[in-house]
Amino acid sequence: MSSPSQKSMRTPLGRVRNHGSSHSGTRDHWRQRLTAVAMLLLLIPVIFIVMSLLGRNQAGAAQILGSPVVAITLLLFIIASVVHMRIGMQIVIEDYVHDEKLKLVSIMANNFFSAVIALASAYAIFKLSSGV
Repeated sequence: MSSPSQKSMRTPLGRVRNHGSSHSGTRDHWRQRLTAVAMLLLLIPVIFIVMSLLGRNQAGAAQILGSPVVAITLLLFIIASVVHMRIGMQIVIEDYVHDEKLKLVSIMANNFFSAVIALASAYAIFKLSSGV
């Protein structure tokens, strides 16, 4: 363990190279980049799927969404999007909310909201793809 005098003798760069206040800055950075790349790769198939759904009735949409490849593509896009959204909002909350209790409540609300969005979207895809 270092003494307080040793900590104060560290250069600003030395302090910056340690983990951030959440101790997960690098992990979140790479996860956000990974989800951005995943969304970018999935964007063309998702646009194609959405365009093929335009002008169709529920039966026609259920037929297209009934394909396992289509349903899995949409689910992967939703998962990547929701994870990307959750990480981005958490970074904003950690950077700009200074009251610790409000920060904790905001992060919890962000996680809950993200889970609800992911589950509701997955339920909609399962429901439409099963034709029910």
